[in-house]
Amino acid sequence: MNENTELKTIGYTPFNYSADRALFRVNGGVPIQEALERASDLLHLAHRLAEDAAFEKSTDRYAWAAHFLLEMSKAVIDDVVKVITPRAGVEVRKKAEKQ
Repeated sequence: MNENTELKTIGYTPFNYSADRALFRVNGGVPIQEALERASDLLHLAHRLAEDAAFEKSTDRYAWAAHFLLEMSKAVIDDVVKVITPRAGVEVRKKAEKQ
């Protein structure tokens, strides 16, 4: 795939809500391969923190860190799925272009 036709994130998927408003959003224009690699890194870190949380009973900080990493990972993967799923991708791209 050449550089001009490489699929990229559309930047439509929000995460981390506060009062029903998204505080963060996946950035558009990131090559899908890089986005998936980053999601994999986030999932790995979340896994390790969740594992630590299972053994550390005196604090919930590990669990909350894992929660937020999982939320970010899911948003990245959802954004990629919107790009590679033909029907959903077209509808979402149109919405993103209007913003």
